[in-house]
Amino acid sequence: MKVPAYAAPSPGAPLAPFVVDRRELRPGEVLVEILFCGICHSDVHQARDEWSRGRFPMVPGHEIVGRVTAAGPGVSKLKVGDLAGVGCMVDSCGRCDPCRRGTEQFCTQGAAWTYNSTEMDKTTPTYGGYSTHIVVREAFALRIPAGMDPAGTAPLLCAGITTYSPLRDWNVESGQRVGVIGLGGLGHVGVKLARSLGAEVTLFSTSSSKQKDAERLGASHFVNTRSPDALKPLTGKFDFLLDTVSASHDAQAFLSLLRPEGAMVFVGMPPEPLPIRAGALVGGNKRLAGSLIGGIAETQEMLDHCGKHGIVADVEIIPAQKINEAYDRVVKSDVKYRFSIDLASLKK
Repeated sequence: MKVPAYAAPSPGAPLAPFVVDRRELRPGEVLVEILFCGICHSDVHQARDEWSRGRFPMVPGHEIVGRVTAAGPGVSKLKVGDLAGVGCMVDSCGRCDPCRRGTEQFCTQGAAWTYNSTEMDKTTPTYGGYSTHIVVREAFALRIPAGMDPAGTAPLLCAGITTYSPLRDWNVESGQRVGVIGLGGLGHVGVKLARSLGAEVTLFSTSSSKQKDAERLGASHFVNTRSPDALKPLTGKFDFLLDTVSASHDAQAFLSLLRPEGAMVFVGMPPEPLPIRAGALVGGNKRLAGSLIGGIAETQEMLDHCGKHGIVADVEIIPAQKINEAYDRVVKSDVKYRFSIDLASLKK
């Protein structure tokens, strides 16, 4: 099945119209007509080969929501007509210890990522959601709860699980004080999710212009970290800190805000190493960790939670023809807070 798409033909080249040859359905697979696909900053990094791991031509996109239009033999979870999501992975070995524990993203054979990767045969390239259709194993497709806006739901398949997973892993619950560092594509979802878990949320930002948005999204407090001594009154006040910043910043300064045995988790990936003094962790038995998306079961849990609490990403909907413009705006942080591509635009 040949379907229209947008692809980066070579490293750093503008994305342009492309045709993907989607294979026939196998047992246990579904064909999803893609309605919306979010633009993740990692799409920009990979399409521009800034991580030097690019396979070209590359069709990005791992924040996918669409409708099931065909099902292969043995499919039982989804049926034709259902809304379905596809996130960062489309397959894994299913046999190794991480896969058996539900953390397929750490498959020892190497997960099959939704794009810029290969299927588990290590030969067939994968092409992502900047296209009108995708074929995926039912086991790696997610059910979209009724009533969720497809355009706003799409970014949850990456930004949602990226922020939900550490909140759940560190048992954030009602009555705790949570700090979210940075208000962007990840941070704005992190605020919504932490608030939905009952936490008292503080948003830390270098821009005072984001205060009203932080409060609208669910933050009870806002701290402009550019203000001198802004952090001092908050020493030892927080149970959990979620650091969503992908630019170089003073992460060390935030560790003092944790109570004893509190945790700070990185989900952003700054380009340079961040200096951390061991004493800032040893004094108070504090924990510093990182988190990479989540497994399929946890992603479904996240979607069900969002459906229950009415959470979707704040999106700006664009046609596929504006992807290159959107990429430039992502780099400039000129979006509130995620782009969602309307794939109907590819059929025109």
